[in-house]
Amino acid sequence: MNKKSKRTMGHKTTKNRKIFGQWLFFFVGALFLLLIVRFGYIGIMKTAHGVSLENRIDILYTQKSVIQARRGRIYDSEKNKIAENTSTYKIYAVLDKSQKTTSGKPLYVTNKSKTAKVLSKYLGLSKTEVMKILSPSSKTYQVEFGNAGSGISIETKRNIEDENLTGINFVESPAREYSNGSFASQLIGIAQPKTSTKTGQTKLVGQLGLESIFNKELTGTNGVKKSKEDTSGYQIDGSKKKAKNGDDIYTTLNTKLQTLLEGKMSEAASASQATSINAVLMNAKTGAIVAATQRPSYNTDDKTMWRNTLVEDAYEPGSTMKVITMSAAIDSGNFNPNAYYQSGTYSIGGGQITDWNTSGWGSITYREGFERSSNVAMAHLEQTMGAKTWKQYLDDFGFMKKVNVLGMTNENKGSSPYSGALEQANTAYGQGITVNTMQMLQAFSAVANNGKMLKPYFVKKIVDPDTNKVVQKSSKKVVGTPIKASTAKSVLKYMQDVIYGDKGTGSMYQIDGYRVAGKTGTAQIGSATGYETGSGNYVYSFVGMAPAKNPKYVMYLTLTKPKNTSTAAENFIASVFNPVMKQALDTDKAKKEKSTQGRVNVPDVKGQTVETAGTKLTSVGLQYVVLGNGNKVKTQSITSSSVLTSSRIFLMTGGKTTMPDMDGWSKKDVVTFAKLTKLKLTISGSGYLTSQSIKSMATIQDNQTLTVKFKKNNS
Repeated sequence: MNKKSKRTMGHKTTKNRKIFGQWLFFFVGALFLLLIVRFGYIGIMKTAHGVSLENRIDILYTQKSVIQARRGRIYDSEKNKIAENTSTYKIYAVLDKSQKTTSGKPLYVTNKSKTAKVLSKYLGLSKTEVMKILSPSSKTYQVEFGNAGSGISIETKRNIEDENLTGINFVESPAREYSNGSFASQLIGIAQPKTSTKTGQTKLVGQLGLESIFNKELTGTNGVKKSKEDTSGYQIDGSKKKAKNGDDIYTTLNTKLQTLLEGKMSEAASASQATSINAVLMNAKTGAIVAATQRPSYNTDDKTMWRNTLVEDAYEPGSTMKVITMSAAIDSGNFNPNAYYQSGTYSIGGGQITDWNTSGWGSITYREGFERSSNVAMAHLEQTMGAKTWKQYLDDFGFMKKVNVLGMTNENKGSSPYSGALEQANTAYGQGITVNTMQMLQAFSAVANNGKMLKPYFVKKIVDPDTNKVVQKSSKKVVGTPIKASTAKSVLKYMQDVIYGDKGTGSMYQIDGYRVAGKTGTAQIGSATGYETGSGNYVYSFVGMAPAKNPKYVMYLTLTKPKNTSTAAENFIASVFNPVMKQALDTDKAKKEKSTQGRVNVPDVKGQTVETAGTKLTSVGLQYVVLGNGNKVKTQSITSSSVLTSSRIFLMTGGKTTMPDMDGWSKKDVVTFAKLTKLKLTISGSGYLTSQSIKSMATIQDNQTLTVKFKKNNS
């Protein structure tokens, strides 16, 4: 019985094992087949779990490095660098004694005393302070030196490295170098290093001025360099995407004039203790800003000063607005210089307008009123013009509208309630209306530029340094003609009364060797509760144009709330205006004298419009005088000939001819003019013309006699 059972169990076991073996065979075969299929799929498709194996291999054997794009440079008008890239360094000391080279040399600080002595010399810390940092209470891998150890220059880094200290290392950071220091800082701005939390990369980011406004253009785009290596580390191929360097910005700023302006402004700010001072020097013939600054300038520790007050601040301009009022009154036919009015006070619209001399000067002419800076005179002129006409001139001169100077943002366009007779009259002498500096400068350009109003600009062009392609540019732009050329000449004449008249308020702005046309200003400062009171709570201002008869430059300055009232505010303004304007004029004169040494060919301009002909002649350094009131040139006094630079060419257009201002003309030019206009000529003296019997702008009559006088050494 038992034997039979054992035999039965053995047979079943053998059968089960056979079945198990068969299933195992089929399972292993299926698994092997599955692996073959899987590996075949991977080999053919080169992917696994949705991941590209080729890409993974590329990553494994490819080294990738970033090619840093150079931040664009900023230049002055003569291609001198104002801002460019540099590097600063942060220093740290390794204290972990396990840090050694493969040969066993220490990579940590071995001599703390020597290290402390050297670093105290270059970091501005005492030896004791450095020793304390190098001796932390707990075990530390490395230590840093706070602000004293950051922002280190390349020169300081090299000096420390020359001491051969062990364990001292540096981390490089991009930085921006402004070689001229506080050079038009509110315009140029500042760029500072910023580290990305995502990539960990540090790059320069503009925070103010051009650096901020054109940050994208200046930054450029980084490139990438890839190199593949085999398993032994040998490079087998690679690829490279070039970096796109940042665009360069060229400004109209003149370094010599800007540097002089910065120095004089700092002196005036210190002496006056004013809340703020602004100054801008502009080329009256092109609108190019050659120098501009403000005080306070920006301070990196006080971000409330990170603003361009030339456009961001709106203020009541005061009496410099009278230049615009006079322009409007003359242009609209509402100004009689010899008419009289009663100065002192003027009741209007339920209020009273008062001169700065409240008792007035009695009954005086309007010309004298402008010379004395009478508010009452301007209020009368506004009433004579009418509120509608005066408002139209304010619009035409660009007030309460943005100037939109390229490179200047956050502009405050100003405002005026302009409601009611009193408020409207107030605007005629610069109260009850707010403006910004660029608006005033733009408006003044019409007076300085024969009625044509120019848009100020200081960004000349933006250039791609990789291709030299001009990406964006600014140039001379006429934005309106609010007054006639004859009006502009008349206003310049009355502005000279302010500087040279017996009763003028601007005698301190006279400059040796040059004649200046100008206007002073004093404005009350408005607040929520009315106008501020106190001896110094005013905005003092001055606009000067020179040379007076045909201005090359306009300079406008404002000084707000000086604490030093023992000295007249005008003295502080003059201490900036006089030397800067004189330097500009002297430089221009020297260039002209140099250019007169050469000769040029006279272009043929017959048949062309007067404007086109004039542009062609002046572009080669020639002067021109238009005879007649026609639109096109019929004949010219000299054709197809080589003449000295600055020679005077007469263009005949037909019709009535008005008498030009011949002050400073040579005898040869006067004789030529008389022949062309058929004038009888009487001459006395020699040298250059100093007086003429027919006044400028008068229409020349037939058979008229012109008497002229000449003197040597005309100035």
